[in-house]
Formats: sequence, structure tokens, C-alpha cells
Amino acid sequence: MKCCKVLTILSILIIQQSLWAEEDSLFEQFAPLEIHGFYELRGGYRIRKDSYEKDMSIMENRFQLEAFAYNDWADFKYKGDVWGDWVTEQADYDTREAWLFTRPTDFMDVKIGRQILTWGTGELVFLNDLFPKDWQSFFIGRDAEYLKAPSDAAKFSFFTDIVNIDVVYTPQFDSDRYITGEYISYWNSTKQRLAGRDAIIHADKPNRWFRDDEVAVRIYKNVNNYELALYGYKGFWKNPGGETASGISIFPDLNVYGASIRGQLGKGIGNAEAAYYQSKDDENGSNPLVNNSEMRYLLGYSQEIGKDFTAGLQYYIEQMLDYDAYKKSLTSGPAKDQYRHVITLQLTKLLMNQNLELVLSSYYSPSDKDAYLRPNIKYKYTDNLTLEAGANIFFGDYENTFFGQLQNNTNIYTAIRYSF
Repeated sequence: MKCCKVLTILSILIIQQSLWAEEDSLFEQFAPLEIHGFYELRGGYRIRKDSYEKDMSIMENRFQLEAFAYNDWADFKYKGDVWGDWVTEQADYDTREAWLFTRPTDFMDVKIGRQILTWGTGELVFLNDLFPKDWQSFFIGRDAEYLKAPSDAAKFSFFTDIVNIDVVYTPQFDSDRYITGEYISYWNSTKQRLAGRDAIIHADKPNRWFRDDEVAVRIYKNVNNYELALYGYKGFWKNPGGETASGISIFPDLNVYGASIRGQLGKGIGNAEAAYYQSKDDENGSNPLVNNSEMRYLLGYSQEIGKDFTAGLQYYIEQMLDYDAYKKSLTSGPAKDQYRHVITLQLTKLLMNQNLELVLSSYYSPSDKDAYLRPNIKYKYTDNLTLEAGANIFFGDYENTFFGQLQNNTNIYTAIRYSF
């Protein structure tokens, strides 16, 4: 019934578009409407046996409608998806974007509503970007656009001769769309084993309007073609970062303070970024049920190394603070390392007049002794028809590390998309 209602609404929007297309339409003069979208079939299977998940990693048909309207005083955008999911055997709907953008003064922009937000300098590595992510979608083979989940927020941008300032206020906490066990098996620290559909994570998520809220601030300025930025965040860990004594997953309070620089370095672009994660509910590191505070560091460099061939290399470190207190408070299970090192390599090659795109996203952790590869091939057969194939490949020596826990979720996928 929910799916039928959504399809009815989408049909009404399409009918409205044809009405507004009339030359003398009042609506055309007030708010010209552009409509785009796609229909997609996407399927994938695990290539390793997973006792806790279905053999299908992804199997869905998806319809997306995007409508954009504008006039002299504001812009409006809607983007929504409706899809049938054969893994969960359900139909679902998600509003990706629904916002109003206006510029009340020459020095201020305002964007209010559901929107995709991002900042920071990392390539598929996020330090000061505390806006929602959906790694679960990424790992099962959905399009890369679904890695960024939407925020229900108000964004205020201020432009001055000294610095520019972005302020994002989210009145109700928007968590990551984290791994729950429904699609992907994971390391369950309570059971001290891998788990999946047999142990779905049900977290106690902060959900009080204007009390469980988030504030993110970015202050940035270009100096000699280098972008310098300072960041601040007040909210909660975006994934469950702790649990109660009874084993319920929770989102403890979190403050983040950071900085970044990005600009020309030799023949390419270099970037550096750092962030301090202050775990407000465990500032001395003595509570084993709550994440410790952390420092996170990133160095990156990207360059075009051939015609339509770009390479990006990054070195990322997570440092657990108050590590001695953490080890003393640990009562069971293997201890985490104080430092987690990750090296990433991103390769992108365009061929056939840029109609064929080859991408390899790779992660390797020498400290965790695990790795993740995501090769992807996308071919634009016509202006409307796109074909895609790819894989998510996980390696690891231990079941409790970030990528090691996902080994049995290794999968291949294909997709066909018709855009309009």
C-alpha cells in the first residue's frame, strides 16, 4: 500500500510536468519544472558461503524521480527513490532530497530541508565530515551515490572578505545507515563471533527534536590557491559507539574539532587533514562500554598519470587515546590496537570517448592485516542506457577487524539503468 501511494504521487508529478509545459502556463512563468530520473535493475551474489546471510547480496528494481524548480527568489528540489528489494522481500521508499535554497542577502545562502551534505578533503575517507554515510549500500554494490545518506537540516553559508563560514543545524540526530546484520554479516562483540540475520542490531537512537540535535561548523578561506579550513561538530557518534550494561547499542555524545589544507603540490593535488574526536561520555577512557576519544590523521595526493587516467593515494591513521585505561578496563574479547593504519588507492580510467569508466577503490590496513577492493566498470551504451558491473572483495587474517569481519560478504554485482 505504501509503495502504491508513492507511485501515485510520482504519477501526479509527471502529469503536472506536462501541464506546466503549456506555453501560456502560469506555473511555467513562476516555477519552471525540470524532471529527470531513472529505472534500474541491480543484482548481486556472494561468492563465499555465509551462514548468516542470504546468497543474494543485492537484488532490487529501483525507480528514482528528480524534480527541480526555480524562480527569482528560491530554488526547490525533490529526489525520491522507490524500490522492490528481494533480499528483505519488501518494497520501500526513501526521500533523498527535498529542499529549498534561497539567497536573502549578497553575503548569505540558506538551504533548508532534506539534503546531501559533505565537506573535508578525503577520497572515500571521512574525518571532519560527520554527515550520514551508508557503507552498507556501498558494500553490497549499490551505486556510489548512495554512500552519502541524506540529512534533515538547515545549512547557512556566510561569505566575507576575511573567511567563509558554513553552519549546519540538524534538529534531530541523523545517524549513519550502519551495518545491522540484515544485509551484511559482522563481528558481534557480545557473542564473540560473526553474526548477521540471527542477531540484527537494534540500537537506542537519540530521537528527541531540538534536544538530540547536531551542529556542524566549517570556517574556510583560500590563500594562494590553497584551501584552509577549520571544523567543529557537536552531536553523537554516527555509528553505535557504545552499549548499555544489558547489551543495547547506543550513540554516545561526541564533539569533533579539526582542520584541513588542500592545494597544488607538484603536478597534482595534495591534502592533509586531522580531527580530534572527544568522546564526551568517556573522556578518561575507563568505560569499556563506550568508545574512547581518538585522533585521526590523513595525508593524500592525487594526479593525472596518463590521458584520462587519475590516481589518488592516501595514508590514514586512527589513534585511540587513553589506551592504557582502555586495556585495563577490557574484560573480554581481543583488544584493539592503539593505532589503525589504512592505505587507500583510487584509480580512475576513462576510455571510448569517456563512455567507459574503469574505477578501482582499494583499502589496505597493515595494522589490522585486512583489505577491501571495489573494482567497478560502467559503460554508457547510449545517452539513456548505462551498463555496470563490479565487486566488493574483502580479505583479513582476523574476524574482528573492520574488513576482516566482512570476508564472507564478498560479492559480485551487475546493473542496467535507463535514465530520462
